[in-house]
Amino acid sequence: MRDSLSTFLARLASTGRSSKLTITLKPQNLILRCNVRYHLILLAWTIFPASALAEAPRVLDPQTLPADERLGELKTLNDHFPFIVPNNAGAWYARAEQLRRRVLVASGLWPMPEKTPLNAVIYGKSEHDGFTVEKVYFESLPGHFVTGLLFRPSQPASTPSPGVLSPHGHGGRMQRHSEAEIKRQIAQGAEHFVNSGQTPKLARCVQLARMGCVTFIFDMLGYADSVQIPHAVSHRHQDPRPEELEPNKDGWIFYSPDADLRLQSIMGLQTWNAIRSLDFLASLRDVDPKRLAVTGGSGGGTQTILLGAIDDRVKVSFPNGMVSTSMQGGCYCENCNLLRIGTGNVELAALFAPKPQAMTAADDWTRDMMSDGYPELKWIYAMIGDESDVYCRPMLHFKHNYNYVTRATMYQWMNRHLELGLDDPVIEKDFEPLDEDQTTVWTEEHPAPTDVGIEHERKVCRWLDEQAAAQLGKLVPADAESWKEFRQTFGPAWQVIFDQGLPEEIAYESKGEVTNDQIVIARGLVRDEARGAELPLLTLRGAGREPGSVVIWSTAAGKESAFDQQGRPGRLLAKMLDQGATVMLPDLLQQGEFNQGGGAVREQRLIDDPRSYSAFTFGYNRTLVAERSADLLSIIAHAIDQDAESIALLATDGAAPWAAPAAALAGKALDRVVVSTDGFRFAEIRSYKDANFVPGSVKYGDLPVLLALRAPQQMTLVGESELPAIVSQVYSAADAHDAVRHAATVDDRTINWLVK
Repeated sequence: MRDSLSTFLARLASTGRSSKLTITLKPQNLILRCNVRYHLILLAWTIFPASALAEAPRVLDPQTLPADERLGELKTLNDHFPFIVPNNAGAWYARAEQLRRRVLVASGLWPMPEKTPLNAVIYGKSEHDGFTVEKVYFESLPGHFVTGLLFRPSQPASTPSPGVLSPHGHGGRMQRHSEAEIKRQIAQGAEHFVNSGQTPKLARCVQLARMGCVTFIFDMLGYADSVQIPHAVSHRHQDPRPEELEPNKDGWIFYSPDADLRLQSIMGLQTWNAIRSLDFLASLRDVDPKRLAVTGGSGGGTQTILLGAIDDRVKVSFPNGMVSTSMQGGCYCENCNLLRIGTGNVELAALFAPKPQAMTAADDWTRDMMSDGYPELKWIYAMIGDESDVYCRPMLHFKHNYNYVTRATMYQWMNRHLELGLDDPVIEKDFEPLDEDQTTVWTEEHPAPTDVGIEHERKVCRWLDEQAAAQLGKLVPADAESWKEFRQTFGPAWQVIFDQGLPEEIAYESKGEVTNDQIVIARGLVRDEARGAELPLLTLRGAGREPGSVVIWSTAAGKESAFDQQGRPGRLLAKMLDQGATVMLPDLLQQGEFNQGGGAVREQRLIDDPRSYSAFTFGYNRTLVAERSADLLSIIAHAIDQDAESIALLATDGAAPWAAPAAALAGKALDRVVVSTDGFRFAEIRSYKDANFVPGSVKYGDLPVLLALRAPQQMTLVGESELPAIVSQVYSAADAHDAVRHAATVDDRTINWLVK
């Protein structure tokens, strides 16, 4: 049986004998070259017949995988999402800023789109006992309508009233319990009245209006009068539609790769609709814009959490049914790429602190809140505000709900913190049911929009794309000041996408070192404990040399790419060693020793879910590209620990997607970088299963902007017909036009520049 080079060297080392060998070589086995040192390196790797070498060197036994936590199960929306409270207020404020940026980026709202005229229409007032109801529609963006009902007190106040926004949650604002169900709930104590209890979402609006609040309940996409994007698309999407899979000259639709690559989602559109609904409410003459509150249940609770996290105008919040360390929201409208990576609903709710916020725990996924979630919320409120301004009421005898008892809790909260001055407790009264004519927005006089379905989706996605392109396009820098603004917008967005920086602590475990007459091969494992990552690493250098110039080399297939089929160093590796460089060859996630099948993987892992949507995986887990970028940063941190004179990065053969962000994030830690792009662009990816799929990558300038963020540090680009325009512009604005170079190939001249 033929031994691999790694096995041979291991056996050699175990003998304890001198590494000098006497070898007889036939002249025809060598091709003489003028470069004697280069020849000696080749000679060192031909110390026995090439036919005896079967594979590149390994760190671990062939049957052993790295002890990397990421090889375990991927995270799903049904897992545990604990809130780890920082030790001090300063650390929390820094964390909170990062999380708010994550919500905005993930929702497609970084930067925020232009707030176009609402063109609001309010009509059809009906009078009731203590309240009025009016029909509303407005444009959250040109041609896209938000519909809902506006509840006001019957008697106008002498001063502007508080405004309460009410995202209704699943089931719709007109959800109606059956007679059997309402009888059961009354018997249980969950409801007190037949009429109001049958339409619980309207009941809270009625009572809030009777309490003196102007209340707006708006339709989630696909419910009631929101007809432009169907319910089946917004909430029940299953298999990909043909229009999602095939590019179209007229544009793309939600759930398509094009939408994902631009962070366009149903959840993002609903979040935008909520912001514009708050705009509408705050614009009313009888509303005090300094006393705005939001309350919703279930899916409406998710919207309440997000709106409270990113809109400073909200002063009081009651997100019910979704503040939990357990299930995070099972609907398409509650999930988008990047949102809950490293965080969860309790921590996102904490972004509202120190403003008043309350909720309940029920016999659902919130059942553990009293011991897991609520104590942490109290801790953060005590740290930066007043512990009494957060409250969770345990009601585990009720299933998932926003029932009479929960509503009563909400009324007390609003009464106190909106300073309504009512007697406590506030008692909800029954009301006569509202009929269809009083609650239907679209009528003959106010016809429903005809721009619906696929074509409407395309228009919405196109508008969002044009908005982002226009705003981000303005940031192309021309001088040092505009370069700073460019970095402050694009940099944080890419930071959210890749979610890593240089790690502070890296461990290294040696797995042995072997030396022949010319080369030292050190085998080891680099560990990043914070990520649970363990990376096989080969470090090669000429015998007798100290780590001077270190080159980290990454390819799509991992370290095996540096060697030929017989396990001997390829041309580039031999050249770098000949130039005196120490070369680090890592296997990143799903490469080499992670991948027992060998070769470069074409698809990344997905969660086990039959529903076709990228965010069910990548709303909770980093993409493979992001993980590999973080792995490279770990290797860079390890190289720093070696006190090398200089550290360089070489990325070839498909490594550009993760090497470019690593180079940008590493900054000055890398003295020189060579990236061979092979013309790669994220925009070419046609499936979220693709190993190089990165949500948001196209919106934020694709690979060229990532490369530009390397400025003003040294970089050579290969594989492009010319330097991308944005790279040239950014380097010039940074007064570093001489720091970026263009080369046709990774030739000897490029290697000489890299290792100098």
